[in-house]
Amino acid sequence: MNTDDLAVFVGAASSGSISEAGRRLGLVPMAATRRLASLEASLGVRLLHRTTRSLSLTPEGEAFLPFAMAIVENEQQGRARVRADMLGAAGLLRVSVPIAFGMKIVAPLLPGILAANPEMQIAMDMNDRLPDLTATGTDLAIRIARLRDSSLIAQKLADNPRTLVASPNYLQRHAPPKRLDELAHHQCLPMTGVTHWTFVRGDVETHVRIAPRFSSSSIAGCQAACVAGCGIALLSEWAIADDLQTGRLQRVVLEDCAPEEISIWAVYPTTRNVLPKVRTFVSAVRAALQAGATGI
Repeated sequence: MNTDDLAVFVGAASSGSISEAGRRLGLVPMAATRRLASLEASLGVRLLHRTTRSLSLTPEGEAFLPFAMAIVENEQQGRARVRADMLGAAGLLRVSVPIAFGMKIVAPLLPGILAANPEMQIAMDMNDRLPDLTATGTDLAIRIARLRDSSLIAQKLADNPRTLVASPNYLQRHAPPKRLDELAHHQCLPMTGVTHWTFVRGDVETHVRIAPRFSSSSIAGCQAACVAGCGIALLSEWAIADDLQTGRLQRVVLEDCAPEEISIWAVYPTTRNVLPKVRTFVSAVRAALQAGATGI
């Protein structure tokens, strides 16, 4: 049984597409189809129902998939560990990061990571929403949140303090709020779909409803609108360090509460041993955060 054939099957099952599975493995669609056909011929069963519009597992495919995944992952881990001892981490790392964090924090780390690991490649998806890691073939996601989904496999990398900020222009036109209830009289700049901001008074959480005239699918958009003078934004310290230093933004400090605490997390799709390429990337991000390179 060829592990390359198994990799096509596992990739097709997770992505719902033989062509996508081939793309992840560097194969043209025809070659991926042939590998899958070879695997089915060696097993003597059909593993996938295929039409022009959809792909689904047969009962035999559902039964065989966990074993195929284990074989593929074990082979990848074995190869990665051997190569890591000689040349550093190897293989294609698919990582998802928030847009602003990717631009501000991750991008400066990439030259060092790639130089130290010549057999490693990185494909970085910049997205402020957490993708389905298994379906998209993502090895790792970095997220800044208060994780409430207990099913996620996550490792805390650092605390992520945040603060309310606004531009000097906005604060000249609107007296800065001093208490939480005064925030309702201001233009707040949240991410799309966010209807409340959470603050803490002592040990008690307080949720304040916001009715924004502007929102963005990315926190980077909220920051840009804030610098432009559209209103008040709730942003991470690492994101606003330069804007505070240059005076483009000013802190808005409430006397009776503070923003809820959230953290920076590494989120994994599996509980199996983490590959060297993933450990290498996570270690670089953690080291940068711990060294204070981000201003946290």
